[in-house]
Amino acid sequence: MLHITNSLTRTKEAFVPLVPGRVRMYVCGMTVYDLCHLGHARVFVVFDMVVRWLRASGLEVEYVRNITDIDDKIIRRAQENGETPAALAERFIAAMHEDERALGVLPPDHEPRATRYVAQMLAMIEQLQKNGLAYAAPNGDVYYSVRGFPAYGRLSGKSLDELRAGERVEVDPSKRDPMDFVLWKAAKPGEPAWASPWGPGRPGWHIECSAMSAELLGRHFDIHGGGQDLQFPHHENEIAQSEGVHACTFVNYWMHNGFVRVDNEKMSKSLGNFFTIREILQKYDAEVVRFFILRAHYRSPLNYSDAHLDDARSALTRLYTALKGAPLETGPVDWTLPAAARFHAAMDDDFNTPEAIAVLFDLAGEANRGDAAAARLLRALGGTLGLLQRDAEAFLKAGVSAGGLDEAAIERLIAARQAARKAKSFAESDRIRDELAANGVILEDGAGGTTWRRT
Repeated sequence: MLHITNSLTRTKEAFVPLVPGRVRMYVCGMTVYDLCHLGHARVFVVFDMVVRWLRASGLEVEYVRNITDIDDKIIRRAQENGETPAALAERFIAAMHEDERALGVLPPDHEPRATRYVAQMLAMIEQLQKNGLAYAAPNGDVYYSVRGFPAYGRLSGKSLDELRAGERVEVDPSKRDPMDFVLWKAAKPGEPAWASPWGPGRPGWHIECSAMSAELLGRHFDIHGGGQDLQFPHHENEIAQSEGVHACTFVNYWMHNGFVRVDNEKMSKSLGNFFTIREILQKYDAEVVRFFILRAHYRSPLNYSDAHLDDARSALTRLYTALKGAPLETGPVDWTLPAAARFHAAMDDDFNTPEAIAVLFDLAGEANRGDAAAARLLRALGGTLGLLQRDAEAFLKAGVSAGGLDEAAIERLIAARQAARKAKSFAESDRIRDELAANGVILEDGAGGTTWRRT
């Protein structure tokens, strides 16, 4: 039985869907004002893995991941660029989708954009005001009255006074309480605006997800996920809004993936220590990046470095080497097989991908000893993680860091080496092997001839 570490209760719990056989899941997506970095890639890949495993377990999954396409950062960047916020958002949404496809991330079932759900947000804000949980401030903004919601702080595990003590933000004099947060922002000159009972303006960030999740998944659903940085205040505020309107439990299981770290600091745009997905893919195969992300448990920190990615590339190469000559088609997994059962148990233990991948390496060892059934199972189990679905030879010969030698040049050098060996010019043969090795190409001589792969 699947168990999930619930951020709300801080315990590992048996997963019981609200509707038997069906899972409704919402994940907070991108604010589209720039290219995605590796931290975003981790969110995409982790929750893609979760959806894949839920479906592999026979569950029907309805997966929603939103897009924030109106926000202070989007407006500011658009003004800097001399373009409209809508044009900027559209450009970066297209770039995000390209990055996701490269990483093997399946599209969500629904990808709502905030600007298309303003009516639902307004309805929620009005209901919060009727319930005594929201108020219009003199500056035209509308705020959530946090002290009116006694359960505030459950997700972060802190009381209001503890949260207040940790604040370093200058208090807005328009608020009744420093912890109150904005639901609706009054329009400023030159900014996009929508009509509302409080005058023209636009929604605050937190209300977006409450409105979109309720519209697409209902008032109460199974799983809500996102990066650890969203646990407070964003997800805490979502609970306050949604339960403040609907007076029922919002979400049963909260999941948060750990930070990506560089030199022991969180990777973020604000710190300037981030690497975009596109920058990384100039040096590393996209499947290597996906493997690098999944080799760590989703809740643990992920330490980024070229050395760690190089190690991931070597490890994935070992798995693909074991698949040389194996068919691409595998058929359904027989979960009664010992290796499959171990893999299943690992994934059911809070999506323990490090243990599951260890099973893949055990199978690779068997496949290298000539066990064709082990190779088929290796590929099939890898497929449940979105890995090992390419032709092995194609992966081993691919590589974005190939020393400038294309495939045709490599084949020409191999032919020249074979001619040198036939002529017993072994010094020339060794020179060519060394030249290829210096360009990241490893030769493997066997009974069937010489094959090659990238390092």
